[in-house]
Amino acid sequence: MIYDRTHSRQVAELGGLLKVMPFISTVFVIAGLCSLGLPGLSGFVAEMTVFMGAWENAGQFYHIATIVACASIVVTAVYILRATGQVIMGPLNNNKYSLLNDAGWNEKLAAGLLVAGIVTIGVAPFWLNDLLKPATEIIFQKLATIAK
Repeated sequence: MIYDRTHSRQVAELGGLLKVMPFISTVFVIAGLCSLGLPGLSGFVAEMTVFMGAWENAGQFYHIATIVACASIVVTAVYILRATGQVIMGPLNNNKYSLLNDAGWNEKLAAGLLVAGIVTIGVAPFWLNDLLKPATEIIFQKLATIAK
């Protein structure tokens, strides 16, 4: 939605958009926090599933690789928070963006559904796991027979 209005992906050019587009900026921040794996959002569930699965493998290589991957969370947090801060916070960097419109009703509906899914999966991930488990068990059984 930000690109659709600004036609720019240059972080340095954007800035202060929270004042002009508060709804879109809020969704942008929530999506960024999800991407960095904030607990309570779907990104955290995805990261923890991968890290726990990797750690359960026997062998020193897997443990070292998991530790390195976990340490990369810090790098991810730095670049996502920095980019979000530069795009959303501070003074408006470009005066032509002062005339931009915030989200319309259809964009608010779509973004609201996206945020609801992000929070729902982050707070209660097991309902999705239970929904997908029967199908994945069939796939694993077929793969096991092929591997033999």
